[in-house]
Amino acid sequence: MVMRCILLLIIICSPSVFALTKLEASVNKNPVLQGEYFVLTIQADDNVQGAQPDTSVLLKDFVVGPTSVSSHTSIINGSISKKTTWQVELMSRKSGQFAIPAFEINGVKSQPYTLTVVKQDLDQQSDDIFIKTSMTPNSLYVQQAGVYNVKLYLAKELRDGQLSAPIMDNAQISQLGKQIESTEIINGKRYLVVSRDYLVQPQKSGDFTITAPSFNGRIQENYRAIAASAVTEDTLLTVKSIPANYQGDWLPSEMVSLHEQWQPEDTQVEVGTPLTRTITLTALGITKEQLPEITLPEIAGIRTYPDQAENNHNVRDGRVISQRVESIALLPQKPGTYQLPEVKIPWFNTVLNRIEYATLPSRTLTVVASSSSPSASVPNISPEQPEVQRPQNNTITAEVSSLQWGLIASGYLLWLITLLLWWLQRNKRPQVIKTAVQTDSQLSDKDVLAQLATAVKSNDNRAFYQHTLALAKLRCNNQSASLDDLAALYGNPSLAAQLNQLQASLYGNQQANVDLASILDTLKLTPSAQQLHASALKPLY
Repeated sequence: MVMRCILLLIIICSPSVFALTKLEASVNKNPVLQGEYFVLTIQADDNVQGAQPDTSVLLKDFVVGPTSVSSHTSIINGSISKKTTWQVELMSRKSGQFAIPAFEINGVKSQPYTLTVVKQDLDQQSDDIFIKTSMTPNSLYVQQAGVYNVKLYLAKELRDGQLSAPIMDNAQISQLGKQIESTEIINGKRYLVVSRDYLVQPQKSGDFTITAPSFNGRIQENYRAIAASAVTEDTLLTVKSIPANYQGDWLPSEMVSLHEQWQPEDTQVEVGTPLTRTITLTALGITKEQLPEITLPEIAGIRTYPDQAENNHNVRDGRVISQRVESIALLPQKPGTYQLPEVKIPWFNTVLNRIEYATLPSRTLTVVASSSSPSASVPNISPEQPEVQRPQNNTITAEVSSLQWGLIASGYLLWLITLLLWWLQRNKRPQVIKTAVQTDSQLSDKDVLAQLATAVKSNDNRAFYQHTLALAKLRCNNQSASLDDLAALYGNPSLAAQLNQLQASLYGNQQANVDLASILDTLKLTPSAQQLHASALKPLY
């Protein structure tokens, strides 16, 4: 008995005993309805590993679902049989006669046969499950973005299922966001509605067909799950070519606008006062990737530090709305009047079929010297002499009492004291004014360098910038001097780059560390007298 079992196991495990000799293909229904799913079964009379039938040949005529595979071995009265089965769900969108081709595995082929697909009136399909689609707008230009909406209506409880995506040649199609589930009541029946939006962006002009999605799944009916499927009509789409007279970045849209905000909104600012300019480009019917970069020219005397642009889009009322937000920090370096040029972006109006421009008007910016500059002027103070009451030349009679003589002596004494105080005050005031001037004037070169050293220790970029600006005014001998003037004074390209990086760290979007100690080491070196003379600025006033 033991020997029989061992022999049986050897026979079962031996690959040379069994070999694939027959391959059969069949469907679970024939004919089938248009838009109805059916199951194609391919069966081999052996345990097949590492090989499977190629079902890609079915894609030209059918919607092909996932393939499942199973193996089975049975022993009946000592007779051993093996089977490998592949099953795949198929659906035809069109009616007619279709060929199920021959499949081949390990040199063994199945027999081809013909499948009949009967035309179905899609309007008469079950009202328990159906699909509706819409395309907005109904015609597009090349690379213009449209929204294709799909709604699946279910009146029965859904157990499981799969809703395919639309298909179109020479187009990019992607789902926008997540699907939305809601409920609707139609003719007194409540439906679960599954809605999806797809972004359709054709890449070639001509007439195309958007192949509608299909649904295949199971719904609950009378305590059991039954198969259910749904399909709808395809959509014809006309794609127009780019006009031959269009120049620039192709921007097909129904509406494009430019908007800007300034912070602060003043058109007159002081040297060193940072401004933030935020420009928003909004377009309807294109993707965020299509929005062009807003190019702004550099303006001599004003440094610019652009932040990273933000692009986004969403869907509203069946339209794709895209936005690009660019924020630029501006830092005036010198006093003067600056003209910021007009911003102009071309786009093609797909409604009026003509070229238009989104614009921002030019802007005049006035930069004045910093009001924090100390005034060295000394006010002209003319002390008023106190009024002295002189005694009237009246005749004094000899008959004066001792009390009256005392009062007269006291009056003269008070007048002498007042005169003495006025004289002392007059000699003291120039000294007070001189002291005040010394207090209000800028600190000495040594004092500013000490403040810079303190800012280096605390790694305070903003304080270091302010003290460096004060040093520039001292060494350039001009209260309107900027860091550019200080860099020019030294004639050191490395210092100029470091000062530029310092300003960028404060007003730009740069996160790089600034070597404050290196800047301080350079500033401790006093420029030569020749450099000081060559770089001295003429007063503005």
